[in-house]
Amino acid sequence: MTLDGAPPTARRLEVGGGVGLHCLEWRADPAGDGARTPFLLVHGLASNCRTWEAVGGLLAAAGHPVVALDQRGHGRSDEPDGGYDFATLCNDLEAVLDALDYGQAVVVGQSTGGNIAVELARRAGGRLAGVAGVDGGTIELQQRWPRWEDCAEVLAPPQLAGTPVDEIAGHLRRAHPDWDDWGIDATLANLEVAADGTARARLLRDHHMLVLRSLWEHRPSAVLPELDVPVLLVLADGGDAWSAGKRADADRAAKLLRHGRVHWVSPADHDIHVQQPAKVAGFLVDAVVDGFWR
Repeated sequence: MTLDGAPPTARRLEVGGGVGLHCLEWRADPAGDGARTPFLLVHGLASNCRTWEAVGGLLAAAGHPVVALDQRGHGRSDEPDGGYDFATLCNDLEAVLDALDYGQAVVVGQSTGGNIAVELARRAGGRLAGVAGVDGGTIELQQRWPRWEDCAEVLAPPQLAGTPVDEIAGHLRRAHPDWDDWGIDATLANLEVAADGTARARLLRDHHMLVLRSLWEHRPSAVLPELDVPVLLVLADGGDAWSAGKRADADRAAKLLRHGRVHWVSPADHDIHVQQPAKVAGFLVDAVVDGFWR
């Protein structure tokens, strides 16, 4: 799909400790049918807020105020030396909700962002209408790699520094032939491009590994049973071995949730919010319409 509607407004929000986060904000379309449920959209590890552009626009068109943020160290946000643990990342989200005066918001996270949203629900569930994990929220890396060293070896980020950005763009287009141009451009915003046309990841490698370590330490199977807030999971089945593992995680999560709903999309990419934004936004809006969020 192409991007329609009014473009978002960029703004910077302070979250404490001198750290500022870059955000994109969509005003709710007054012609929309929504109940004005606010949504906060959280990207995954090494990603950026622009990957939510289509979903954000669709939610706003349905009548909902929406903000997507670059987490610390990502995108155009500040990159302090520390604070890449889940506790601090959740504190950042709470500070953003405070700055926006979002009461009873739905926090939607993709991939690692989904796990952070689930952790936020454990820490501050009383201020949320619900959380959603978009191919995230149930990721339990210790099920696959009991040793951190093994996980770090497999999931460490590739060394991109010095690679021509055109080469990376070509790889993305070949890997995702059904993505619209905006999705390729939004994903390329994960990179900082030098004057010579070569790229490096915006998220520094050391910071990437700190977030990854926090994700590895996170145990959704222990957190989900504690949650009183509604949890919506939108999961992508790519037909591979990784998807089979996700199904096991999701089946376990569904049994633990007090108030949960699971949607599978097949076939789908891990970045389903980029590949099929209308479907993702539809699940979120439907949950407003039928009263799933509290």
